[in-house]
Amino acid sequence: MSKAPAKAKDKDAADEVAPKSKKKLIIIVAAVLLASAGGAAGWHFLGPKPHTKEVKKEPPKPPVFLPLETFTLNLQPEGSENFLQATLVVQVEDEKASESLKLYMPMVRNRLLQLLSSKTAEELSTLDGKKKLTAEVLAQLKTPMDKGGEPIAVKDVLFNDFVIQ
Repeated sequence: MSKAPAKAKDKDAADEVAPKSKKKLIIIVAAVLLASAGGAAGWHFLGPKPHTKEVKKEPPKPPVFLPLETFTLNLQPEGSENFLQATLVVQVEDEKASESLKLYMPMVRNRLLQLLSSKTAEELSTLDGKKKLTAEVLAQLKTPMDKGGEPIAVKDVLFNDFVIQ
């Protein structure tokens, strides 16, 4: 009989140790999982970003303006003769476009003289008339000067002087 009570004592001791060791095991596993999840999250948010490319922004290019000689011409008659004196400045993409425009300057002036002389004083005296004229001048300048040639990279047309008399 002495052996039976010893087995009972060992069994009771084993039962007491088992719940404590299971709790320890669960706590250790949870701590390891929590630490690894924290490390993974840290790596994800703070680690290197392989898909992100650094985009270097270039400073904007300075504008390139080409002033044209002053145009003085007769407008279409509306009962009395009117004259137009206008100084235009053309904004181009770059120096290459500026040189190209200078190369074709006689053709440019011819096109613009024909366009401007086809207008009446009444058409050009309103803001809408001036905006429409700007669009028409742009269209003329963007049309290739030679057949099959490249269009000139013109960005805008500005009026520095505009006098109707």
